[in-house]
Amino acid sequence: NNGIDDDGNGYIDDVFGINARTGSGNPTDDNGHGSHCAGTIGAVGNNGVGITGVAWSVKIMALKFLSATGEGADSDAIECINFAVANGARVLNNSWGGGPFQQALFDAIVNARNQGVLFVAAAGNGGADGVGDNNDLDPSYPASYAVDNIISVAALDRANQLADFSNFGQNSVHLGAPGVAIYSSTSGADNEYQVFDGTSMATPHEIGRAHV
Repeated sequence: NNGIDDDGNGYIDDVFGINARTGSGNPTDDNGHGSHCAGTIGAVGNNGVGITGVAWSVKIMALKFLSATGEGADSDAIECINFAVANGARVLNNSWGGGPFQQALFDAIVNARNQGVLFVAAAGNGGADGVGDNNDLDPSYPASYAVDNIISVAALDRANQLADFSNFGQNSVHLGAPGVAIYSSTSGADNEYQVFDGTSMATPHEIGRAHV
């Protein structure tokens, strides 16, 4: 953290991860979504503070490619995947989606598979009607890429039922995890917590379980 690209990888002070959108080593969360997922994965428990994550001893690498409003490029997503794989990540949380099939993104996921990296992805939250779609018929990427290191995760409610908004698919969605009224950390302050819904919230539950 000295203002120098010591390892010559193109990023200065990438101590905690990278921001591929800005080309910097500062992945600070300006939306709250990523911090919410990170809390579910690895917030330390049994300390009387905030929330408890699924895997307390996990190490988290922050990789940002979306703007504060959720916009981003596949090329930056690929940069994040490649960076994670090159720097020792074992499991990737992909609480994002959108856009058509992209061969370059598919290839990056295949490369992760070849390096023994698990790619866990949100199944998706349906369309504008707020009702989940069948990914067997209408693929949602990256969860729907046909690569065998991908686990596609649907959202379940507290009754263990599929959430109304959650995508599904007998052949393309592999399992469900809690994704309704999930309380976790957000990035507005060190003591800020919020309740979110979504397959994005279900995915980190499976990430934590996979790590354990």
